[in-house]
Amino acid sequence: MNSEGKKVLFIVNKYAGTGYQPQVEGRIVDACVKNNVECTVEFTQAPGHAIELAETAKQQGFDFVVAVGGDGTINEVARGALKASIPMGIIPRGSGNGLSRHLGIPLTVGQAALSLFDSSILKMDTFTVNDKLSLNVSGIGFDGHIANLFGGKTKRGLTGYVKLTVEEFFAFQEFDLEVSIDNTTFASQAFIIAIANSSQYGNNARIAPAASVCDQLLHVTLVKKVPVYRVDFVYSMFTGGLGKSSFCDMHEAKSIVIKTSKPIAFHVDGEPCGHDTEFNISLMPAALQVLVPNKTLQKGTL
Repeated sequence: MNSEGKKVLFIVNKYAGTGYQPQVEGRIVDACVKNNVECTVEFTQAPGHAIELAETAKQQGFDFVVAVGGDGTINEVARGALKASIPMGIIPRGSGNGLSRHLGIPLTVGQAALSLFDSSILKMDTFTVNDKLSLNVSGIGFDGHIANLFGGKTKRGLTGYVKLTVEEFFAFQEFDLEVSIDNTTFASQAFIIAIANSSQYGNNARIAPAASVCDQLLHVTLVKKVPVYRVDFVYSMFTGGLGKSSFCDMHEAKSIVIKTSKPIAFHVDGEPCGHDTEFNISLMPAALQVLVPNKTLQKGTL
């Protein structure tokens, strides 16, 4: 992509991941100066502010927008970018950075900023869960339960997340459900239902190893409650072998309807969304223009 002379809006969430570091802005400015790009940095002020900033960027003369933050910030910027039909880039600042890892975006601010100017636009699939936009992985069940509880915590971080997960694991039970996948309906039970556009939650934990962001399919993984002694199951998530597990039932689909016998918690890209008994999931093929490093595109692994 020829970026010289372009105008770029960087939308920064100071509170993503481990918090804001002053050198973040400096790394962004340095990368833009090096590539002869005019940049503006805006800090989000409240939930939803990133949507507004991205949605109005095009009419203010920006050529593309860049989300600087975690999954929540990326999701908000994407919602605005979709409405405005403007390409977006990502500088990951979250704790898991699942989508960024899948796209091969560097995880340090300086390298990620520089990679924006050695990138090309990919038309990426997205999807909705009950009309809420999802880019990466959304879930119903235990992971939704944890997301809802964790979202209310004032003290966050990986340690707190692990502690909460362990505390809640034994009490949370499998639930009954009816699944309609591209008009084929079956009954089942699950502990977690993961709806994946990309391959992983984050930190290279791959819940859908075969998933692609541009195959015009969603990858649905129904996970049974795994006994705590089965550490091999966790290991298989990080080695890409989850598809061989007897605890998983994997499907591919363009549209999914899931009905549960009682209200079940869910999340969209890690953000808590409360509880529901019916989940309508729809694919939006090639909907979002995303800047992806040329090195990743050359590998052809997306």
